[in-house]
Amino acid sequence: MSPKLSACWVALGPLLCSCALALQGGMLFPVETPSREVKVLDGLWHFRADFSENRLLGFEQQWYRQPLRESGPTLDMPVPSSFNDITQEAQLRDFIGWVWYEREAVLPQRWTQDTNTRVVLRINSAHYHAVVWVNGVHVVEHEGGHLPFEADISKLVQTGPETTCRITIAINNTLTPHTLPPGSIIHKTDAVFPKNYFFQNISFDFFNYAGLHRSVVLYTTPTTYIDDITVTTDVEQEVGLVNYWISVQGDEHFQLEVRLLDEDGKVVAQETGEQGQLRVPSANLWWPYLMHEHPAYLYSLEVRMARTVSDSDFYTLPVGIRTVAVTESKFLINGKPFYFHGVNKHEDSDIRGKGFDWPLLIKDFNLLKWLGANSFRTSHYPYSEEVLQLCDRYGIVVIDECPGVGIKLPQSFGNESLRHHLEVMDELVRRDKNHPAVVMWSVANEPASALKPAAYYFKTLITHTKALDPTRPVTFVTNERYNADLGAPYVDVVCVNSYFSWYHDSGHLEVIQPQLKSQFENWYKTYKKPIIQSEYGADTIAGFHQDPPVMFSEEYQKALLENYHLVFDQKRKEYVVGELIWNFADFMTNQSPTRVIGNKKGIFTRQRQPKSAAFILRERYWRIVSETMDHHSMPMTQCLGTRPLTF
Repeated sequence: MSPKLSACWVALGPLLCSCALALQGGMLFPVETPSREVKVLDGLWHFRADFSENRLLGFEQQWYRQPLRESGPTLDMPVPSSFNDITQEAQLRDFIGWVWYEREAVLPQRWTQDTNTRVVLRINSAHYHAVVWVNGVHVVEHEGGHLPFEADISKLVQTGPETTCRITIAINNTLTPHTLPPGSIIHKTDAVFPKNYFFQNISFDFFNYAGLHRSVVLYTTPTTYIDDITVTTDVEQEVGLVNYWISVQGDEHFQLEVRLLDEDGKVVAQETGEQGQLRVPSANLWWPYLMHEHPAYLYSLEVRMARTVSDSDFYTLPVGIRTVAVTESKFLINGKPFYFHGVNKHEDSDIRGKGFDWPLLIKDFNLLKWLGANSFRTSHYPYSEEVLQLCDRYGIVVIDECPGVGIKLPQSFGNESLRHHLEVMDELVRRDKNHPAVVMWSVANEPASALKPAAYYFKTLITHTKALDPTRPVTFVTNERYNADLGAPYVDVVCVNSYFSWYHDSGHLEVIQPQLKSQFENWYKTYKKPIIQSEYGADTIAGFHQDPPVMFSEEYQKALLENYHLVFDQKRKEYVVGELIWNFADFMTNQSPTRVIGNKKGIFTRQRQPKSAAFILRERYWRIVSETMDHHSMPMTQCLGTRPLTF
């Protein structure tokens, strides 16, 4: 990191104490209920990048104390979106440092005048380090670009007749060896470079988009309110079990009523109190897409907290009843073998970068269903909550991955990095713990797990994640050799990335089958755990054809996939439990001699048009579905094999 940018973080040292506050309390998704209102602040915000030499001018001049336009020119910036591709300025596209967002919000009078109403500001994603002020008063700070954080701003907006509030958010996209993902600033002092020249160095292969990538919202609750709900599920015979824990803040004197409703609105179970178990006879289980004739069945958990007749809070949580377990050779959902045939994805598209976009999201899910895909990994960071909500509704199974990508430097395995990584897992589990679609946590992607400190690092990280959530298996995704990986002993499922005949033995398709077969056999013999091929693929320029196949042609991508598939078909009869193509769609990366306007390993273009490989994969996935449905008609004693490790 350059001395100039180091100063940015040092100057904000006094504010860092507020980071821990972000970990306190629950993180229920803001929804409107009879007791809660939501105001979404999507749209145009005032925006300015701090191009000063030290990137600290905004703090030195205290831009947050008055409207942003009064301290200099601003741009209109859409939220949600990345700021990088919105203008024609190359300087902004590759900007590193602090940018400033501002928006005035008009609040309903009842929000500002009723002191029994709690007003909360929630930022769903600000990449990477964010500091937030309301009416010039610092309210919260957060480190991490993909998870939500919030602040109670009631006292700031309930001080008089004023019904507007000014929200200012400063965001720094600088990555250091201790952030997730990590990075470093390279400062060039040679005379051949411009004065004060620096650039962000990263060890991951996607563009470091930045800004307010998801919605900023204001929402209300009563002053005594439902703060958090935790749900776990199980099945006994045909009885579904819904275990719940509810946290209430604001007062110790209240009553809690809990009801579980089916999809027809019929109450199937009810209880009272802060924790308990709901028993559902003949329960409809949550099944993955294409694994059952009625997949993705969701109940509604209605929670009502009351102190008096007029002082109550309501929250409704979708609940899927399902179990997850792992044996030596199988991944089980509801006691039946589940085979991941899916994709890896990115939150990435033209113009908006990583900005959330409903039309794009629905298009992607329609393509997943068209493919016959039943799963994906949130490579390489947590996706928006709306994505997981759709997965719950559609039955798309998710491996939920934290932003632990590019952990390559020895200093990224030290105590400072580990502390932050543990915090990120706290936040991720807190946010996503109730989604039935999430069946496994991934704590990293392709770390340098052969380094000596990796053993303690991953043992600690995985143990911590299991303590946070004992109901799901935990993994990380490796590209190390089976006999060198020091973190692999601690995972529940081995996830392996390999690019035979692409990055290794480039152009030689004939090496794929023997090398892939050897990879699987060595990993299984060493660890006796189920294996997922978590990445494989080849870059392809859409419309580029060559026969015999050569690299970057559509024919080469097809041939590479077909060679992998032949081995998958052998080994999925034994211990391989999944295959996830890299990648669902082309995506943007840093400029590089090996990248032609981004990574082209998608089976769809960045504009979501199919390459030839998409049809190969579609035919394969639907064939697997047909075979799997036949397999599931077998007696359960034949399917289960060894005794499962349940979660």
